[in-house]
Amino acid sequence: MTPRVQTHEGYLTGHCLVAMPGMGDPRFDGTVIYLCTHSAEGAMGLVINRGLDDISFPDIVGQLGIDPTPQCDLVRVQFGGPVDMGRGFVLHTRDYHNEGTMAVDDSVALTATLDVLKAIAAGCGPHRLLMALGYAGWSPGQLDIELRENAWLTVPADRHLLFEVALEEKYAAAIGLLGIDPRLLSENMGHA
Repeated sequence: MTPRVQTHEGYLTGHCLVAMPGMGDPRFDGTVIYLCTHSAEGAMGLVINRGLDDISFPDIVGQLGIDPTPQCDLVRVQFGGPVDMGRGFVLHTRDYHNEGTMAVDDSVALTATLDVLKAIAAGCGPHRLLMALGYAGWSPGQLDIELRENAWLTVPADRHLLFEVALEEKYAAAIGLLGIDPRLLSENMGHA
């Protein structure tokens, strides 16, 4: 059974947030965040353009009692956000799902269970994936305020941006989807 996608008009689930220069929060400076959920209850997303160099996927699965395989060497662990850094999330294509999988949109899902890690190690996990530790979270209304304050640009996400563009190129690629040259963005935010 394929999980259903729930969308709510006026919310940005399945979109990317692109940090504006000078947003004032160094944790998110230069980041692109994929919103896994955004509703009246708040928002949750994963930073998709910042790697972690001090931990590897084979290290993670080994610590969890899963035998690392050559498949594990292909997965790079990323910084998902500053909240709950001990928790792992796998953002992936919809070709994989289990009971703990949440469909984000028609082509992307999120799984945070041990089963997906076992499947990846066994070579039967999702075709495309992003493994992240931690997440970015907003309380009810908080992200909406930040959007009104021009802290973020919003960009419709696509699988190419999420899974194929190199980490160091994702910021420029996300802004490019809007037809904007990132060099022209100003650190001075304002309202028209």
